[in-house]
Amino acid sequence: MGNLPHYQLFINGEWQEGSRNDTMHSISPATGEPWASFACASKEDVGIAIASAKAALESEQWRNMLPSARGRLLYKLADLIDNAAETIGRVETTDSGKLASETIAQTRYVGDYYRYFAGLADKIEGAVLPIDKPDMHVFTKRKPIGVVAAIVPWNAQMFLTATKLGPALAAGCTVVLKASEIAPAPMFEFAKLIEQAGFPKGVVSVITGDAENCAIPLTQHPDIDRIAFTGGPETARHVVRNSAENFAVTSLELGGKSPIIVFDDANLENAVNGLIAGNFGASGQSCVAGSRAFVQRGIFDAIIAQIAERSQHITVGDPQDANTHLGPLCTVAQVERIESTLATSISQGAVIRAGGDRPAGLSGHFFNPTLVECKSHDTETMKVEMFGPVMSVLPFDTEEEAIALANHTEYGLGSGVFTENIARAHRVADRIRSGICWVNTYRAVSPIAPFGGFNQSGYGREAGLDSVMDYTRTQTTWINTSDKPMANPFVMR
Repeated sequence: MGNLPHYQLFINGEWQEGSRNDTMHSISPATGEPWASFACASKEDVGIAIASAKAALESEQWRNMLPSARGRLLYKLADLIDNAAETIGRVETTDSGKLASETIAQTRYVGDYYRYFAGLADKIEGAVLPIDKPDMHVFTKRKPIGVVAAIVPWNAQMFLTATKLGPALAAGCTVVLKASEIAPAPMFEFAKLIEQAGFPKGVVSVITGDAENCAIPLTQHPDIDRIAFTGGPETARHVVRNSAENFAVTSLELGGKSPIIVFDDANLENAVNGLIAGNFGASGQSCVAGSRAFVQRGIFDAIIAQIAERSQHITVGDPQDANTHLGPLCTVAQVERIESTLATSISQGAVIRAGGDRPAGLSGHFFNPTLVECKSHDTETMKVEMFGPVMSVLPFDTEEEAIALANHTEYGLGSGVFTENIARAHRVADRIRSGICWVNTYRAVSPIAPFGGFNQSGYGREAGLDSVMDYTRTQTTWINTSDKPMANPFVMR
């Protein structure tokens, strides 16, 4: 293992080992074997990263940089991402098991996110207020909120980093980016681009490590002004508790158990494609996975049959191979959780219509695309976010029933509606409690469109114009324009 690639921390513009020389190994999901090692941050390293971010925030070089110049840095970063997309995508595939075809394409698209935010950097405006006092000129400015702790998971690292780092840098903040200790290698490849783009030292640091030595010291540090977190609800609760130490403004993009409703007037081919994309795309390792499928009874059997048949032709295997449709899951724990959940669901009367097992002849963390016909919404697979290629399907009869089933969850991130009736599409989308609703499509994203959830899927929005404003605070300035002295404060008029 001595010849494995090794990644250092990127702190204050310098590559370095952790102060305690702690390292971890990254496991390739396709082989189950270590493929790289990386340095782990200690509490002291976290403190240094935050101190460098605060110093950079207050430095003349960054504080006085014109917004248009910040935008040019982001444009340059976008171009560097385009050129490095193949390299970063391949590393992410090796590290996380996601298909190379997806990681490379997603990395290329991420460049457009940075270009979008680059264009917004010089459009952060204040206002002159029509104040109700004579001889007063009152105006507002948007100021950078400060030092940002950006925490991203392993499953869509480049995308989820862009939705945090892009608006933060456009607003003039500085950022300590904490990569998941599971599969962090793409983030360190990305840090090389931050360095090449020419951002001042300390503006962006990239670290990783465990909760005790890295995540907790980062999120409760008194110099952190803003926390942007993507992950699971349980971890998010700890993040919120930690933020009580510094009162950092916090946004949470959490898990989901998203519903997809298919009405009997839907285009069947389109609906089946949407269900497959929403469940088996990214091997089901997506926070917006549409893993609760509700199909109107008149077409229920046809949908089941088509998905079961299509699943037989999904190629499971090497994620670096362009012919592979479904790669491994990132961790063996995910596979074991799926197996346990399926066993419980079968005991509750669920029927496996496709998959339900590990593919033969593959040694990594693989699981076959699985279709579960459920007897009720209380079936375990309907409730548990498994982060794997498992689709649970339940029939419904009426529109009202479908809406009730869709909203019968603690989550509220994504949702899908398939129907040719445009009036029904509007009605149903309006009543589903989710931050995103796709109609006759699924898993589409854009830097222009806000992304976020309801309920235990979190709060705050990423992407879109307002996301930049979320990394600012309003400063109000009052100027007395009269040449007369202020009135005697003890004489009331």
